[in-house]
Amino acid sequence: MKKIALVIVTAVAISILWSCSSKQEKMENRMKKFVSEYEAKTIPLYRDMALASWNANITGTNEDFAKSEKASFEYAKIFTDSKAFAELKEIKESQAMKDPLLIRQLELLYNGYMGGQVDTTLIAEQIRMETEISKKYSNFRVNINGKQLSDNEVEGILKNSTSNTELQATWEGSKMIGPVVSEDIIKLVKHRNTISQKIGFSNFHEMSLKLSGQDPAEVTKIFDELDSLTRDNFSELKGDIDSYYAKRYKIAVAELRPWHYQNRYFQEAPEIYTVDFDKYYEKQDPVKLASGYYDGIGLNVEAILAKSDLYEKPGKNQHAFSTDIDRAGDVRTLDNIRPDSYWMNTILHELGHGVYSYYTDMTLPFTLRDAAHTFTTEAIANMFGRLATDPQWMLDMGIIDAKESGKITDDSRKALRLQMLVFSRWAQVMYRFEKSMYENPEQNLNQLWWNMVEKYQMMAKPEGRNMPDWATKIHIALYPCYYHNYLLGELLASQLYNYIITNVSKSQSFVREKAVGDYLREKVFMPGARYYWNDMIEKATGEKLTAKYYAKQFVQ
Repeated sequence: MKKIALVIVTAVAISILWSCSSKQEKMENRMKKFVSEYEAKTIPLYRDMALASWNANITGTNEDFAKSEKASFEYAKIFTDSKAFAELKEIKESQAMKDPLLIRQLELLYNGYMGGQVDTTLIAEQIRMETEISKKYSNFRVNINGKQLSDNEVEGILKNSTSNTELQATWEGSKMIGPVVSEDIIKLVKHRNTISQKIGFSNFHEMSLKLSGQDPAEVTKIFDELDSLTRDNFSELKGDIDSYYAKRYKIAVAELRPWHYQNRYFQEAPEIYTVDFDKYYEKQDPVKLASGYYDGIGLNVEAILAKSDLYEKPGKNQHAFSTDIDRAGDVRTLDNIRPDSYWMNTILHELGHGVYSYYTDMTLPFTLRDAAHTFTTEAIANMFGRLATDPQWMLDMGIIDAKESGKITDDSRKALRLQMLVFSRWAQVMYRFEKSMYENPEQNLNQLWWNMVEKYQMMAKPEGRNMPDWATKIHIALYPCYYHNYLLGELLASQLYNYIITNVSKSQSFVREKAVGDYLREKVFMPGARYYWNDMIEKATGEKLTAKYYAKQFVQ
């Protein structure tokens, strides 16, 4: 009897295993079929959308923006397919798959389709609204006494002028885009919330973070921690900044206003130290320097630069970005380069995005040929962008000699620390403003903005000012609920940098250290989105994301 019982138990076990194996195979085959059909329709539409957006940002014409709007809608429609979402949901709920690549694709595609489970007319309306706002930003130029100024010219005046009258007029002129777009943005915010609520989220901010693989409570906790870490240090440095500017502009500290801080948002460090980095780049070609540097670490960027648009022209987007047109090697960057430290930083930054995309493993499925998360590509861009004002890097690149490097090293370190603290406080404003705005778009946003600015940046609002200054920041309208990723990127940049100088590179500048390129290609770029972002970070550095290296580098 025992033998018979054993045979029966064994048969049952085999039956269960066969059943599980059969279910696994069935679900994995269904997922493979889904991916095959998804890629067939998605890849050409993705490329069309990316190219149309690229052309619109280059020309600024209504015709190209109309094409971009149409292409964006056609791509977005993919994710509104309720039958496709139902198929993904059934596969997901079965929990039968074991193949890690299929499971990861399922996670990303499920979130992508979940975000599109609304009436296509709502999606089309959102894209139309975004396109109209984008045109207004692209075509806006600051007008001072009848003279039109580009963003580069505005920044030049704010950075270099010592005339209080000119500074105020230029700063206020740059804010005139606010009334042009603010009502449109509020309508767009409410529309995004409507879409989010129909999907099952409380608002668009919550939906954006969750569908990108982030926990809003966890992000807020990190920002609270950074606020606590940086508040006292920043307050002390802010006192030094204010004393410097009061002397520069020959006014009392109490008279300092936002136009006295050398840029439109106080998002970049004022130049209170003696290093004039711009003079080192006046006779340099930032593109040539950046290209040579990346080639030296084994990450050649010539193919990226060949398709890029690097210099100013009428109608062109005045900002900078990198874009991956097809996730198959067509990577480009849009810039408005001038020979100064800002654009040296920017081209190093944008090519950091570029090499991440270009050197991703092209044998991965289309969905996984992307960064582990948007902030992980920001980390690479930030880490390289910082080098523009690093005396060791400038020395190793032949931009300055050893004597000059030694002379500016201490002030350069202080300047970078100041930049990190200034940016950290600015990112607090952006994250918390957007979070509150989506929670309640009916509130007084003008006042909310200045409450945040005064609390986190410790900068005084101009007396009696009641303008939609929040609407002048293009990210709030067109790149929503993203800005926190820049600061998370800074945390990871410090973590990666610490790991590299400890374990990989003999030089803190990485110049001509091909081992650095090999490490980044193997551990960060090639995996693409194969792993959840914190798993990728742990595999690359031995630890999950932590703020301790950022604090060690810039706060302690």
